[in-house]
Amino acid sequence: MAICCFPSPLKPITPAIPLTNLKPKRPDILRCNFSLPTITTTEPEPVFTSVRSFAPATVANLGPGFDFLGCAVDGLGDFVSLRVDPSVHPGELSISDISGPKKLSKNPLYNCAGIAAIATMKMLNIRSVGLSLSLEKGLPLGSGLGSSAASAAAAAVAVNELFGRKLEVKDLVLAGLESEAKVSGYHADNIAPAIMGGFVLIRSYDPLELMSLQFPVEKDLIFVLVSPDIEAPTKKMRAALPAEIGMPHHVWNCSQAGAFVASVLQGDLVGLGKALSSDKIVEPKRAPLIPGMEGVKKAALEAGAFGCTISGAGPTAVAVVDSEERGVEIGERMVETFWNEGNLKAVASVKRLDRVGARLVGSVPR
Repeated sequence: MAICCFPSPLKPITPAIPLTNLKPKRPDILRCNFSLPTITTTEPEPVFTSVRSFAPATVANLGPGFDFLGCAVDGLGDFVSLRVDPSVHPGELSISDISGPKKLSKNPLYNCAGIAAIATMKMLNIRSVGLSLSLEKGLPLGSGLGSSAASAAAAAVAVNELFGRKLEVKDLVLAGLESEAKVSGYHADNIAPAIMGGFVLIRSYDPLELMSLQFPVEKDLIFVLVSPDIEAPTKKMRAALPAEIGMPHHVWNCSQAGAFVASVLQGDLVGLGKALSSDKIVEPKRAPLIPGMEGVKKAALEAGAFGCTISGAGPTAVAVVDSEERGVEIGERMVETFWNEGNLKAVASVKRLDRVGARLVGSVPR
């Protein structure tokens, strides 16, 4: 199925090309409006026949940072292949193939990658060529690892790269947000780090302002991601949250979020882990919906993790450590606890911080 983005007037990931090479260079603070304007007045020509992009998994919220903190995780994510397709009507996008979950729609208007790709085409004023997109899902749905954001980020980057990188990072985030808003709600704590890499703070939503938080490169930061065999749809998990909170909890979470940001910038894993584990607003409402989660957190901390919380909306649990060896040991304990206390099978992976974000990994020149 092809969808027009205008009213028609007619798994090794190499090489990695970071989005920080976009011009102008990415500032520490990115500001942009909610609207999706046409950025290029002159329609750009494709510089490639086809491209292949990758976008990483993300951990949103990070404890006290509900809807305003997130980071990217290396080695897990989605791929998008995009090509100029003469069989697709000019100005339209078709999804030709999806590998992974069978229930994903090939209708671009109901697919995360399709929505983001169309939004990017609109920004670029693409009218003269049709595009065909193929999505390779490396992330499970409803996992709490930013599955929808990874698809959207990879698609937005693929379209931008195909037409010569005319858009800035902030434009790509907006295109991805168009997708997130229709799928799981208007929140940027997955899509922003998926595109930008590293840690990202959403300073404001109106207007959208994004701050890149630089974790020291000389420091080791290891994520232990343990995913039980259940889904936790974002919309369902958001519905469990309170409409109002008391002032004491508001003050507490604000102070812990501030401590988390300071710890990231200082490379303080002890402080980072302590803040990560400190949420008093969201985690207490969501943890009971994930069988065994409270015990899993306790097991991770007792095994030596600096901190542990729910990744995004869940059900994945995330812990932070300073070595892969320790991460493997803690992951095993967390998997055991999910089974013993939640009667859930789970798988553990030990990953590093992805500092690059969504990127081009292959291309065929014209």
